[in-house]
Amino acid sequence: MKDNIHQPSLVIEAGRTEQQYWKDLWRYRELFYFLAWRDILVRYKQTAIGIAWALIRPFLTMVVFTVVFGQLAKLPSQGAPYPILVFSAMLPWQFFSNALSECSNSVVSNGNLISKVYFPRLIVPVSAIAVSFVDFLISGMILLGLMAWYNFVPTWRILTLPLFICIAFAASMGAGLWLASLNVKYRDFRFIVPFIMQFGLYISPVGFSSSIVPEQWRFIYSLNPMVGVIDGFRWAILGGDAQLYISGFTLSLGLVILLFVSGIWYFRMTEKTFADVI
Repeated sequence: MKDNIHQPSLVIEAGRTEQQYWKDLWRYRELFYFLAWRDILVRYKQTAIGIAWALIRPFLTMVVFTVVFGQLAKLPSQGAPYPILVFSAMLPWQFFSNALSECSNSVVSNGNLISKVYFPRLIVPVSAIAVSFVDFLISGMILLGLMAWYNFVPTWRILTLPLFICIAFAASMGAGLWLASLNVKYRDFRFIVPFIMQFGLYISPVGFSSSIVPEQWRFIYSLNPMVGVIDGFRWAILGGDAQLYISGFTLSLGLVILLFVSGIWYFRMTEKTFADVI
């Protein structure tokens, strides 16, 4: 008699990978942890001071902006010490800048992995953003130190800070996914991204308050999505005289959502060709 044991069968079904994509993100979560941890180790490997670079770079930038805009230009500080005004903007900007730099090259730098095995490609740029978020958390210690130095006590608004962190994460991920996808096909973006970061630093209200922008231009100025993110951070951290320009913030928030959704859409649309192009 033949055994009635059912042998497992292989089913090939069109579109099955697409249907399982978001479930696969969870199934491959260990790969996400591995890539993020690897990038953290590689970033500070063979450096004399290691992870302290995550503190030195934003601190020195904050000092320069404080001297130029606070001491020389005498710009208003919204009732808070000028170094705290600057650093409350440096936090989201450095996170955004680092995330774009890491994310834009993430797919290309992992070309060998992408061309050999299947996994949801979205894991690669998201793990790069996670590394930048670690730097963001480390840099936050400088803000705590500044608050202690100036005896600055935040108000209840500080409880809303996680909301603005999520908005900063969405902006970083949306822009990062666009650049990661475009960089696979057009390697020119390796040179464009540093220029975008340098230019964006000066058109974003990092070294100064956006309140100095003339009223008739503030809504147009908010077309820069990072304006709403930075203003939100300052509103949450500074409290007191810091005000949130609601119309401009709503515009920036809408652009962040659009950037986030379109970034995921474009990445998902182009990731099928990554293995062939890389």
